[in-house]
Amino acid sequence: METAIVVVFILGYLAITLEHSLKIDKLVPALLMMAVAWALVAIGIDGFDTWFDSHNSSLLDIGGEGHDDRMHRLEGTLLHHFGKTCEILIFLVGAMTIVEIIDHFNGFATIKKFIRTNKKRVLLWIMCILAFILSAIIDNLTATIVLVTILRKLLPENKDRIWFASLIIIAANAGGAWSPIGDVTTTMLWIGKRVTTLKLIEFLILPSLVCMVVPTFLASLLPAFKGNFESSEDTGELNKRGPLMLYLGLLLIVSVPVFKTVTHLPPYVGMMLSLGIVALVAEFISARQFSITDKNAAADPHSGHMQSPTFRALSKIEMPSILFFLGILMTVAALESLGMIFLFGQDVQAAMSQDLFVLLLGAGSAVIDNVPLVAASMGMFNPNEFMEDNSVWHFIAYSAGTGGSMLIIGSAAGVVAMGMEKISFFWYLRKIAWLALIGFVAGGLVFIGMKSTGMMDLPTDSNTVQIEQTH
Repeated sequence: METAIVVVFILGYLAITLEHSLKIDKLVPALLMMAVAWALVAIGIDGFDTWFDSHNSSLLDIGGEGHDDRMHRLEGTLLHHFGKTCEILIFLVGAMTIVEIIDHFNGFATIKKFIRTNKKRVLLWIMCILAFILSAIIDNLTATIVLVTILRKLLPENKDRIWFASLIIIAANAGGAWSPIGDVTTTMLWIGKRVTTLKLIEFLILPSLVCMVVPTFLASLLPAFKGNFESSEDTGELNKRGPLMLYLGLLLIVSVPVFKTVTHLPPYVGMMLSLGIVALVAEFISARQFSITDKNAAADPHSGHMQSPTFRALSKIEMPSILFFLGILMTVAALESLGMIFLFGQDVQAAMSQDLFVLLLGAGSAVIDNVPLVAASMGMFNPNEFMEDNSVWHFIAYSAGTGGSMLIIGSAAGVVAMGMEKISFFWYLRKIAWLALIGFVAGGLVFIGMKSTGMMDLPTDSNTVQIEQTH
């Protein structure tokens, strides 16, 4: 039965990888393989000899248990993984909704006021720095959408924009790696109590900065970023409440890690509090504008619901992405429950060094979605042995977050930029991939150097942990 479950996972993953060729959205195979994988676990429950205890991160011998005991264990494990997965999904729903509320008031147009140049090289640095900072606050996917939208108001020619958009992808992925709310994978590690906010920033801010600066500097020497540009006319209507909603939304998103540190509650609780405050302010502003500008519409009992910025924001969030994450994470949980990922991790640790493995994981994230890779790696390394804030977790956050920049399909930021600007896969491979590779390796070497020189004051590998325990 284990073989059948692995085959389901492989076939489902192939369908996800080939979604553009198959013309089937990736959420469909993700949901199908999740349901089929858990169904096969339930059907074959009496034939399994081992079971992975997620609470204690240990492999259990269940050979002597009866059917009822096994089913009880299955139900408990399924509920545990579903709860942990929903923590991540509800957190993402809250963040996405806040961003959509900001966009409802055209708040991101405020950022355009900071761009006062007509030199391509200067614009490149401004865009990459903005991407690096914004992605750490509102996540790399949203930061890419915002900045590419701004690019369209500055550069009328697509042949110019694709160069800038490609470097924004690299900068946004680098910026998302050092923030617990900057990328889905770092959020997973943070919510999963593998990393803490302060140590994530301390350990990854420098490698991530190098990963952004090196490709940006090299790109600034290319002919595409020489000379000046003429900004296109901006005819977009500005909302006077836009700056207020932008600053309020960003401040409350950033406050979520602070809320977690103070209350020790799960991050999604803090995100729901932030969403509630932003929605309250948005509803208050909209109600006043609505009643003043359109008294006739206000008399319609159905119009208030349709004009609500919160309702509109919830209708625009990326629910397909949420369901895709649900399918992927719960499928990996099925493999983990049978001990497959744990045993694979033991074999990997015996075959190669941790740093090499994590670098290969980063390179793999350019081809394979980084969410299941990180989900699998969280099951490979025993958290009782590799404690919270162990350097391996931070290196995984860096590699999985930035490695996807090497191919345009390797990250959510790349895929959305590809769609918005019609960037060719092979054009990106020829023109940009080498820049992303150099940045990824440079940042990785900085991280390894920081670890080897003692700049990380926590255990760096399992041997260190074991030595401390013996004393």
